[in-house]
Amino acid sequence: MPLAEPPQWRRKATDFFSTSSVKLKQAGQSAGDNIADVAGKVGSVVKSRWAVFQEARQQQQHPPHETVQERIITAAASTGLLFRKGISETKEKVAVGKVKVEEAAKKTADKSKSILNNIERWQKGVASTDVFGVPIEATVQREQSGKAVPLVLVRCADYLVISGLNNEYLFKSEGDKKVLQQLVSLYNEDSGASLPEGVNPIDVGALVKCYLASIPEPLTTFSLYDELRAARVSIPDLRNILKKLPNVNYMTLEFVTALLLRVSRKSSLNKMDSRCLAVEFAPLIMWRQGDAGTDLRNHLKFTLKPPPKIVDTTSNTATWDLLDEDDEDASSQIPLDDASPPDYSSIEVIQCLIEHHNAIFTDANETVWR
Repeated sequence: MPLAEPPQWRRKATDFFSTSSVKLKQAGQSAGDNIADVAGKVGSVVKSRWAVFQEARQQQQHPPHETVQERIITAAASTGLLFRKGISETKEKVAVGKVKVEEAAKKTADKSKSILNNIERWQKGVASTDVFGVPIEATVQREQSGKAVPLVLVRCADYLVISGLNNEYLFKSEGDKKVLQQLVSLYNEDSGASLPEGVNPIDVGALVKCYLASIPEPLTTFSLYDELRAARVSIPDLRNILKKLPNVNYMTLEFVTALLLRVSRKSSLNKMDSRCLAVEFAPLIMWRQGDAGTDLRNHLKFTLKPPPKIVDTTSNTATWDLLDEDDEDASSQIPLDDASPPDYSSIEVIQCLIEHHNAIFTDANETVWR
């Protein structure tokens, strides 16, 4: 089946590409005829590239998938080159008024690049460097760091162990939304990046929760959900069930719960004991397949927007928003249902993993903080 394309997205994108050449020509007219000619050529090529995107999406009934994908990627790459070439030619031909032309061309090129990146992201599901919203095993495999834990979690844990364990309500406070968006962008661009100097530990703790909320399948996997809930207070049973996890999930779960154990040992200062931490993390570590999402998980996912780093290729509701420049408070669109009962069994599982961490994860290498 072809991917659904909402009218608003198609209209906004088409309008943008249709007016790009006009804006460049207007800037060029203030500087000379040669600029207008070059700008017109660039604008025409852009519109033809957009037609390639539309045609490729309409052909996904399915013609050979690789052919469509190659056309999408080639068009996206060559469009940026054409913009740069057009700007270069403009600068060479005219000196008077070049500032106006460069500003208009750069603005158009930047906007076009953003749209093209989002279209390519549609085709692939996520960008090649993203860590948020990507299966955890794929992230670890791509990073090739020698660790079986995503580097974003390693960086956050190292930072908190050194300078954040005493902060009151660590992992409970929401953190600053704009700071979180910046941190998400940072790690989607470079998963091995260091945290900015002076970042608030509360924001770092919230980033850990955002990451766990974003991955498509929980650390405990869907298949073990019922088994874990049934064995929630049995250390031997939990130990044996967790051995069924993929290695990356097992080691990351060990790493996260080791961090939570460290936090709980400072509960007299941070007011976050093992029960409080379990309440915060259970919805992010365990959930049933097909679950639409707890209020907490949904809220954290919406906290990640914008920038649009996580794109649901099957959704018809959010794609046209990729063209919008307004920074809307997306989290306000989620109605929090206070009557929704907590999953107490999952909370008990996570609490047990924290309190009896060393006894349950006997086969894991003990987490060592630098």
